[in-house]
Amino acid sequence: MDIKKIIADGGNAMKKAVEHTQHEFATLHTGKASPGMIENIQVHVESYGMTQRLKDMAAITTPDAQTIVVQPFDKAVMDDIRKAIQAANVGINPVPQGNFMRCPVPSLSGERRLELAKRATQMAEEGKVRVRNARRDALETLKKGNKEKVVTDDDLKRSEKEIQTHTDNFTKEIEKHLKAKESDLTGN
Repeated sequence: MDIKKIIADGGNAMKKAVEHTQHEFATLHTGKASPGMIENIQVHVESYGMTQRLKDMAAITTPDAQTIVVQPFDKAVMDDIRKAIQAANVGINPVPQGNFMRCPVPSLSGERRLELAKRATQMAEEGKVRVRNARRDALETLKKGNKEKVVTDDDLKRSEKEIQTHTDNFTKEIEKHLKAKESDLTGN
């Protein structure tokens, strides 16, 4: 049993949990336009009889801090994209203009900012749960190895400390990203 590999795999799983949480934070609307706000919206194209993510069917850009521009690769799906963005309930109302759509991003009310800050806290908590699950999985593997006499008691204790250090570091990183996101949202 390769103890270093188990610890490294646990660390990688924790790192992925942090990255996932950061990606989730990017979907929160902070009053500044960002392609991440709409890129994963599922668009059902009736004429093709299929559903795709918006970023797979259009170029998404932000020419300024208050506007997202969506330019479909196929102009025929423009109406389907418009309906999908409206149905996603992200607070954006697309306006078709020729071969692209302008999506003005409204500024946030104080109430909406607090609501989004709470959502960011929930996302951070989910990320921390993922980190702790990665810790649990790594520890279970090591304890199983200890029971089977493949991992010594000393190696187990040392590994538990190392895994806990990883857990603490990645949890702090999520907290740091949460503080930054809350600051963006509340303007403090």
